[in-house]
Amino acid sequence: MDFGGESVLSSDLWNKAQAVFAGGVNSPVRAAVKPFPFYTRSAKGAYLVTEDSRRLIDFVLGYGPLILGHAHPKVIEAVKDQLERGWLYGTPSRAEVELASMITKHVPSAQKVRFVNSGTEATMTALRLSRGFTGRSKILKFDGNYHGAHDYVLIDAGSAASEFGVPFSQGIPTEVSSTVLVCPYNDLTCVETVLKREEIAGVIVEPVMGNMGVIPPEKDFLPGLRKLTREYGSVLIFDEVITGFRLGLGGAQSYFGVTPDLTTLGKIIGGGFPIGAVCGRKEIMDQLTPSGRVFNAGTFNANPISMTAGIATIQELEKKEVYTVSERAARVLAEEIDRAIKMDHVVNRVYNFFQFFLGVKDVRNANDARKAKRDLYVKVHESLLKEGVFIPPSQFEALFTSGAHDDDVVNESARVFKKVLEDLT
Repeated sequence: MDFGGESVLSSDLWNKAQAVFAGGVNSPVRAAVKPFPFYTRSAKGAYLVTEDSRRLIDFVLGYGPLILGHAHPKVIEAVKDQLERGWLYGTPSRAEVELASMITKHVPSAQKVRFVNSGTEATMTALRLSRGFTGRSKILKFDGNYHGAHDYVLIDAGSAASEFGVPFSQGIPTEVSSTVLVCPYNDLTCVETVLKREEIAGVIVEPVMGNMGVIPPEKDFLPGLRKLTREYGSVLIFDEVITGFRLGLGGAQSYFGVTPDLTTLGKIIGGGFPIGAVCGRKEIMDQLTPSGRVFNAGTFNANPISMTAGIATIQELEKKEVYTVSERAARVLAEEIDRAIKMDHVVNRVYNFFQFFLGVKDVRNANDARKAKRDLYVKVHESLLKEGVFIPPSQFEALFTSGAHDDDVVNESARVFKKVLEDLT
């Protein structure tokens, strides 16, 4: 089926996609939109336009990267300029030094940076670094935290892994899974027990759980992790692929005042283009090749397009207005949702991202999130979509706001949320 340049519906594209892609998609959560995914033709500001010519208010924002909104003019301008000068050199470029300098300026843990191409590559590299630095082999992670799609973290994983019932992926050797230990999020007693019993190379955590819905850390959790990892000689890794440059220029570590040894970044630092980064203490980062013996390399590491888009994005964030607008949007909508839901529920918000859970009274870890009425959440998602509002199709994702979610967008969204939630809950 060759569509050429003619108009085509999402249903036609879905039929074709099922023949050429496993499951019809290239990332599983996209298939959670029922009865089939809509296909996006264009996007601007807070809106998506589908191939079916529907205009939707977007609270997915590419699952977090687009904090400026879609197609921000400053990012477009910067990328167009870079395209004129070439988009892949195979050599270092000025842009990578500039973006790394911005990261080391703003992120407390970032003494040195290594750019990679995705959050998955970033966490994979950070875990390898922790093992190389400590000489230990075991890793501690948290139930429901999602750190990408590589073998060492697809154990009790959140995000699409939980949505599709595969928190333990097939294809992972037991020799790998036996080196990964898991504690409940917000449970320091479990952490201390594991660190006492095992020689743990690294403890990796989402400082705010963003892949099981949104679950904030309890007051003592992050400081407790910092204290325990220092006491037992383990590398503390904050996975800030979501929270980095979202909760302010310094990310979650500035927001909560806790500095890890290593940080993984992605999403926002590429301005919507593919990117990942590991940053952290100099003596750990210097273990990476060519200065050390922990290997990392990549043809597209620090590619000029992602570097340039990231610079333009952070320059806008440094003006602070985007944070003001996005925080207000999230706060107003979270409050409206809280008022509109009539049944037992929880609305968890941290600054400018949030999620609601239906049929529960408290959500402090992954097990709590799993008890929410996911079937009802799906109905809410479907009803909102019919009314022109796009939220994540999975309970185990987050709603994001941006600098483009102004008062007009918020007011219309609040009206739709109120209508749908009062009807369904």
